[in-house]
Amino acid sequence: MGWWPFGKKASSKKRIGDPLRKDTRQWLSELRDVCEMNFDNPEGARREIRQMQVDWHQAFSEGILPEYNREGLESRAFRLLSCHDDEWMGWLDNDEFWKPGWRPEQELDED
Repeated sequence: MGWWPFGKKASSKKRIGDPLRKDTRQWLSELRDVCEMNFDNPEGARREIRQMQVDWHQAFSEGILPEYNREGLESRAFRLLSCHDDEWMGWLDNDEFWKPGWRPEQELDED
């Protein structure tokens, strides 16, 4: 009974790609939803963004969030966390800011 024609595969701890992995649009959508739900309370949104940053760092360290996505999210979070309350709505209404692939240097080139 020791013979099996297909053989036993060596067990490997190789991680299989998660088919339910979030893509760039989903990460951005979550960030935008938090901001828009708190459009009249920027400080409340900032608290939630800080918590999201912790989640992003954890997801990145676990290999769930790619580096390029994390950088894009962090650059947006930086602007949202450092802006004044009167600038808050400007960022929320800026459709380019929420598009995948937005980079801070694009903002400087347009000026």
